[in-house]
Amino acid sequence: MEGGGIGLKKKLDLGDVEWTLEGGGRLSEVEVAYTTKGVLSPLKDNVVCVCHALTGDQYMADCHPLTGKPGWWEKMVGPGLAIDTDKFFVVCSNVLGGCLGTTGPMSKDPKTGLPYGLSFPEVSIGDMVRVQKALMESMGIDRVFAVVGGSMGAMQVLDWIVRYPESVGYAVVVAGASRHTPQNIAFHESGRAAIMSDPHFYQGSYYDKDEDMRPRRGLAVARMMAHITYLSEGALQRKFGRRRRDGGSRGFQSDFEVESYLRYQGSNFVKRFDANSYLYLTRAMDIFDLSSEGEGSLVKVLSGVKSRVLVVSFSSDWLFPPRESKLIVRALAAGGCFVSGALIESESGHDSFLLDDRPFLKIVGDFLRGGWRNEGGTV
Repeated sequence: MEGGGIGLKKKLDLGDVEWTLEGGGRLSEVEVAYTTKGVLSPLKDNVVCVCHALTGDQYMADCHPLTGKPGWWEKMVGPGLAIDTDKFFVVCSNVLGGCLGTTGPMSKDPKTGLPYGLSFPEVSIGDMVRVQKALMESMGIDRVFAVVGGSMGAMQVLDWIVRYPESVGYAVVVAGASRHTPQNIAFHESGRAAIMSDPHFYQGSYYDKDEDMRPRRGLAVARMMAHITYLSEGALQRKFGRRRRDGGSRGFQSDFEVESYLRYQGSNFVKRFDANSYLYLTRAMDIFDLSSEGEGSLVKVLSGVKSRVLVVSFSSDWLFPPRESKLIVRALAAGGCFVSGALIESESGHDSFLLDDRPFLKIVGDFLRGGWRNEGGTV
């Protein structure tokens, strides 16, 4: 199979029954949009599944069709890079509930012919992973060499290795946690409130409105609040300090450079993301709790993991702090699993995993290359 597919889409075969989601809702149709890089080997043993973060999408290493910007993990995925497309066939799909081709709130409900909006059922991290597994199986892939992801993607990786222990050889959990802290939930709820308070939200039924009559302001504010959590105090100080733009005014327009930056982030975000999807995906992150599957014991739920796992955290990440990664490493080790932990010194906060951080890229590359050797691959 030739790689490099951009904007691929596949309707999954759900059989004759509706797909029941973990929250109890049902879907009669599921489409998944994805991209691939590299070439699938004859034995189909070189597959790496990349799981994207909350505001990411399937365009991990390709020019984004809406923004024209490079892929969000172009430093990680490519020929000779950490996830080496000269060796691996890399697949990244838009998550269930997303807004770039995979079934979500803006998709048409086959029963009504209208966009789902808020009638879309609640989705979970586990539901997203089940769709990814079904996509793999539709390609004839029963086992993946590795699953890799950061932030919300890290939650998906954790679900993968627990839900499908026989199907994952190696796993890379980056800047993640086994569940959200109350502070994480509070930030997400503030963002959701901003969206739902927008006068153009229309109870989620805004798809028939003109672009300027959709909840763009609320979504932009949600993005601004979230983006603050992705950066460290040191990163904000280094990038902006208290500098003013062109001398600055004394009104309520963008005065400080950091204000202008956040407004820029918000205004760009609304060009590529759907407000309803933001509500659903943030809720999916909030309700994710890996320890709940083991009656409160993280060790118990991770004891069945058979993958070799690398857990990476960043020193300045206060959204998913290193202590959360340590809990995962200790639980995996206590359960008798093969696990390595790496703490990367970085001043860039949670967003460190998206940047050109050489130590981070090297650690991930070494881990996957080492596994490729152990699995008998050719380096």
